[in-house]
Amino acid sequence: MNNKEGNNKGGGSRPNSSRSNSSKPKPPMAKRAQGPKKVKPAVKAAEEEKAEKIKKQNQAPKRQKAADEIRLNKYISNSGVCSRRDADIYIQSGNVKVNGVPVTEMGYLVKLNDVVNFDGVTLTPEKKEYILLNKPKNFTTALDEGQEYRNVLELVRGSTTAKIAPIGRMDKNTTGLLLFTNDTDMIRKFTLPSQKSSKIYQVSLDKNLKFEDLEKISKGLVLDGHRVFVEEVSYIDNEPKSEIGLKLRSSNVKVVRAIFEHFSYDVLRIDRVSFAGLTKKNLPRGNWRFLTEQEIINLKNV
Repeated sequence: MNNKEGNNKGGGSRPNSSRSNSSKPKPPMAKRAQGPKKVKPAVKAAEEEKAEKIKKQNQAPKRQKAADEIRLNKYISNSGVCSRRDADIYIQSGNVKVNGVPVTEMGYLVKLNDVVNFDGVTLTPEKKEYILLNKPKNFTTALDEGQEYRNVLELVRGSTTAKIAPIGRMDKNTTGLLLFTNDTDMIRKFTLPSQKSSKIYQVSLDKNLKFEDLEKISKGLVLDGHRVFVEEVSYIDNEPKSEIGLKLRSSNVKVVRAIFEHFSYDVLRIDRVSFAGLTKKNLPRGNWRFLTEQEIINLKNV
């Protein structure tokens, strides 16, 4: 064995050598693999159209929409929370429920009396409307039958088909800014005692307000067991001392009246000149206008 191994190690021919013979012709190189041929746009479009037809033929026929039905994304869009395109995203992600059941189907139809829950909030199919009125005298927010004075809703009749309601109450003698909306969340927000938006009132008294009483009001007071915080109170420039400017957070006009009656003054008139940053600029008495998009955003961020 060793001799054979030694002989193999020595010089000699190697029959299994991998070295190629230079005299032999080299084989031709393999052709490079080619990708699929590009489809011309017209051919591609025809193929896609054919595939779409086959797909539609295999699909179950869509249910005919009834007169009282609406697409779910439009229902959400009409409620004012987002656009139809964004509504589709929420639907696909499973954040929309109809009558308590999650819906992810595109084009799903709902009825107006269905309960639609969007990301945890129950919606109404109406688009959110926000209308600002400069209320005149002899109109009230009360809805009692047989009311001697006319209701404020008469002043905004025809502005919208939505079921709007005023935020807060105003009696017949109170004038100034009154906001109407069908946004129940905003109505609730501005009627809560803890809400933080400021309102400014011009108050006309039956006599001049004493300076010591003005100072007492500025420090706040307790009415019917509730603490009332006054942000600012002052005499109005170039007016009698019976004309008072009052700034506080409450949207309840009864609180304004009660403040001065607490100090034995009779309130002749109350005019709300500012509501959460909204003013009466270019809004004559008895007129109304829709809020701008920016004003709506400001109110929601208060």
